[in-house]
Amino acid sequence: MNQIRNIYCVGRNYRLHAEELGNAVPTSPFLFSKPTHALVEANGQTIVLPGNQGEVHYETELVLHIFRPYEPGMSVEDIVDKMALGIDFTLRDVQSELKKKSHPWLRAKGFPNSAVLTKFHAFPGEAACAETDFSLFKNGERVQRGNVSDMLFNMQTIIEFAAEHFGLGQGDIIYTGTPAGVGPVADGDKLELLWGDDVWGTCVIHLRL
Repeated sequence: MNQIRNIYCVGRNYRLHAEELGNAVPTSPFLFSKPTHALVEANGQTIVLPGNQGEVHYETELVLHIFRPYEPGMSVEDIVDKMALGIDFTLRDVQSELKKKSHPWLRAKGFPNSAVLTKFHAFPGEAACAETDFSLFKNGERVQRGNVSDMLFNMQTIIEFAAEHFGLGQGDIIYTGTPAGVGPVADGDKLELLWGDDVWGTCVIHLRL
């Protein structure tokens, strides 16, 4: 965790997710960032989140790890060595108010423990990732299921866009977007992040009042 530098997140990268929140489907990648203070590993522990600012929503995502500086013409396989699953926690009520005022989302997206991350696994390549679904289970029930083949903007497009507009270097990570099915967590919820049938990470939620 302490070697991660920049945290980039792709918003509205699955059509059904954009539509379920009443957002326009983007025509180019839509990126925002989180501070490194937001990072926390899903290793079975209790994760404390703010419970006094409205609903806290989970957004499950495939996360890419960058291991070398980007140079024009590089492929995803040239620059990504590992992948993980993550949760982009969002203060949904706070975000709605910020959007009404046309303010940045950082307060709704960047709070401590808002970027949950499993352990990293070897990256098999963009095409191979599409052979396996990823899921989030809440208290034993599947609440999200996604596949990178359904992303509006594929990994190559995301890599090139992020590199051009923000730069990409060793230790950066990219949350690639969440499928439909986002929703609120409650105090005591147990969350499990699965790649196929394999559990990559778990945590228990504590909402601090």
